Amino acid sequence: MKLRLYNSLTRTKEVFVPRAEGKVSMYVCGPTVYDRFHIGNARTFVMGDSIRRVLEYLGYEVTYVQNFTDIDDKIIQRANALNVPFEELIEQQIESYFEDADGLLIKRATMHPRVTEHIPGIIDFIRELMAAGYAYQSGGDVFFDVRTYDKYGELSGQKLDDLVMGSRVDVDEDKKYSADFVLWKAAKPGEPAWESPFGYGRPGWHIECSVMVREILGGSIDIHAGGMDLRFPHHENERAQSEVLSSGEPYVHYWLHVAFLNIKETKMSKSLGNFSTAHDLLKSYSGAALRFFLQSAHYRSPLNYSEELLISSAAGLERLIDTVRSLRHYAAYSGHTSGQWSNADGVEDLFRDALLDDFNTAGAWSVLFDLARDANIALAGEDLSAEVAVKVADLLVRLAAILGVPLESAENLESEVEELIKRRQEARERRDFAAADAIRGQLLAMDIVLEDTPHGVRWKKK
Repeated sequence: MKLRLYNSLTRTKEVFVPRAEGKVSMYVCGPTVYDRFHIGNARTFVMGDSIRRVLEYLGYEVTYVQNFTDIDDKIIQRANALNVPFEELIEQQIESYFEDADGLLIKRATMHPRVTEHIPGIIDFIRELMAAGYAYQSGGDVFFDVRTYDKYGELSGQKLDDLVMGSRVDVDEDKKYSADFVLWKAAKPGEPAWESPFGYGRPGWHIECSVMVREILGGSIDIHAGGMDLRFPHHENERAQSEVLSSGEPYVHYWLHVAFLNIKETKMSKSLGNFSTAHDLLKSYSGAALRFFLQSAHYRSPLNYSEELLISSAAGLERLIDTVRSLRHYAAYSGHTSGQWSNADGVEDLFRDALLDDFNTAGAWSVLFDLARDANIALAGEDLSAEVAVKVADLLVRLAAILGVPLESAENLESEVEELIKRRQEARERRDFAAADAIRGQLLAMDIVLEDTPHGVRWKKK
């Protein structure tokens, strides 16, 4: 089975054919660094990271770029509100981004470029657009003339006139046409700005990603991903300004868009105030649990958010972790050398097939939960060998790791709990039941529940 992915441009699933055999160039729109990102933003970041991991699992060498927008109206406004230099705010927020991304187990991108590192390239790009007749200067700003690109509107699936009537087109009397978008903004008092042939100013939003793609990845890439809300106007405008200079080569071969995270059927957003930051949620939930929750629906399907669903997801992941722990315990203490239950041949094929079908993480997790269910039935009936128990535990851990979710703790919890259980057992053997009860209470305070089995005491988290 070949990898098939849904291309937002063609609105069909297509067999993935990279531009260079065995290699993938991938760009994902990163955060505007004026505040901590919310869990809705996190869905895009986690899914971008998950897709990158799956591509690597499939054997591709992935160059993964995620930018920081470090010059923007929101940054300037927040810096002014906090009465801090905008450079200081940017450094703080980039540090905060990495803190929260690390919490969500998101790997570092191959590169994390900043817009302000590419100002000369942005100026050159705008000069090329103007020289070729695709852009014009008016009222101190420079605009892209959307009517010079005959494919404008294809990505968002709308006609140009319909887009003009939409709410995300900025009204500006200096434009030749209302859908034209700004490439360079004339400087305003107190705002950061750079010298350019068009005057002192700063770049518009859309030009930034086109330039970073061109300067880092070469101008034509395999995959461009981002949230569904970026499809228009951001990605539509990126495509237009890039392809008018590309001599017919597609700017992006596959466009992927992540659906919204909804709260009470409404898109989560900072403008509506109906959001929770990833930073705050990481105080109550593990990064693995949050990551699992964000992967629990297909990336193109809206995902509802609620405290109840988060709790349910965390509990579901803990059941999977407990299955691995039970398999390890059984293998260590049962002594069984035979059993009727197999070692789950074919499970990885099912897991892989789910991911080959447009990165269906929800389907992949379903395969793992089916395996865990069957393993628990076999454990209850002691119908598997110790060798098979180890193989199944290893398989569950390895496949979950492909999705970036650890099923075995890298911390010292496992050894700490095992040591406490050992001390409790020693206390019971010498009939020091007060000490044994105290250790059990200590474990309960750690949310650890003990279970007596024919093969000794095993434990799980509440």
